[in-house]
Amino acid sequence: MIEVLVVDDDVRVADVNAAYVEKVPGFRVAGRAHNAAEALRLVEEVPVDLVLLDHYLPDETGLTVVRTLRERGLQTDVIMVTAARDVTTVQAAMRHGALQYLVKPFSYAGLRTKLDAYATLRRTLDGGGEAEQAEVDRIFGALSSTPAPELPKGHSPTTAELVRRALMAADGPLSAQELGERTRLSRQTAQRYLKLLERTGRVRLSLKYGDTGRPEHRYEWASSR
Repeated sequence: MIEVLVVDDDVRVADVNAAYVEKVPGFRVAGRAHNAAEALRLVEEVPVDLVLLDHYLPDETGLTVVRTLRERGLQTDVIMVTAARDVTTVQAAMRHGALQYLVKPFSYAGLRTKLDAYATLRRTLDGGGEAEQAEVDRIFGALSSTPAPELPKGHSPTTAELVRRALMAADGPLSAQELGERTRLSRQTAQRYLKLLERTGRVRLSLKYGDTGRPEHRYEWASSR
């Protein structure tokens, strides 16, 4: 069984998330915590494989918890489960070692997708031995809840993933210019990937009409895909 610590400052939300975890075969709730100090204490006191970690906690942020875990030499895996959508927080979570980032509100199906992917990752890593490039790619891509589309020649899966993350972290639809600024891609490159992902159904296009001129094309991640 994969032991999970559920961390959320809202007791009711923690209970809902814990109930979701218990419904997924192979997972069990090891405990609940409602602040950073309690979370850190439980990770050291009880067997915990995975922490579902909220960012907004009353005493510290979730990012501080992840950083403290690593400073203490604790390699417990972390999936951020939070309403924090800004790209800065998402990037910091990745850099501190969070495996995935699930934005609230989410459904049981959304969480189960992440947990099933995590279980697949654990099985792959537990196999040990050496890995060829294809196996390495599977390991690094195991927690992606949306399979990457087949990309035409000249398109990079890394850039497509960068676009996906930026769109998922946004508070609303973005223009190609806004996406380029967030990802440090040129407007032309951002537009090219947005059109590709829109054609595959992974990005939804909407039009914003101004007082004059042509409507602005705006894009958001299609969460159902």
